[in-house]
Amino acid sequence: MNRIFGVNKNKAPKPTLNDAITSTEGRVSSVEVKIKELDGRLMGIRDRMQKMRDGPGKNVLKQQALKVLQQKKQYEAQRDQLMQQSFNMESAVFAMDNIKNTMTTMQAMQDANKAMKKQYKNVDVDKIYDIQDEMAELMEQTNEVQELMGRSYNLPEDLDEADLEAELDALGDDLDFGEEVPSYLNDAQPAMPELLPEAPDGSLRQPAEPAPHSEPALRM
Repeated sequence: MNRIFGVNKNKAPKPTLNDAITSTEGRVSSVEVKIKELDGRLMGIRDRMQKMRDGPGKNVLKQQALKVLQQKKQYEAQRDQLMQQSFNMESAVFAMDNIKNTMTTMQAMQDANKAMKKQYKNVDVDKIYDIQDEMAELMEQTNEVQELMGRSYNLPEDLDEADLEAELDALGDDLDFGEEVPSYLNDAQPAMPELLPEAPDGSLRQPAEPAPHSEPALRM
């Protein structure tokens, strides 16, 4: 059967833009090598022409230089064209990457939106309001209990704040001792030791200088 109908050969993968860019850059490199070779030939011809006098021989070299220069211009045009093609393909790859990134971002946003909707279905807004109302009511009851627990007993109800302040001021006058010395400071204190007598006025007396020692007179 395989001999009759044959076997499907594996098809080669289609080239991508990146493959085309790589191939084009390789061609650009080969063209630049040729341009450098032509530059070397032109430099050699120019050096030979500078050493020659005007005449038929110099004209022949001039014609050769013109042909080499013409070839160089053609290679430069090819190089520029290939570089432009490579740039266009790189721009296309960049645009495709941007589109892929945009699609990935959109897909991620859609997935997040679905997840949020699914989770939001489990959220009961009315239940949240009820919980908030219950919490407020419990806080009010707690404050009421604290107020009841802090209530004072056996106090006359007709007390005025102004009367209490006046009584407090009067109590402060009774407690004012002024600058009286406390009794514990009036107790007998131990006598302080007497200080040494002060030196008399004037300079201190200097010790008397010893009298000069007189030698006995020698007898003749």
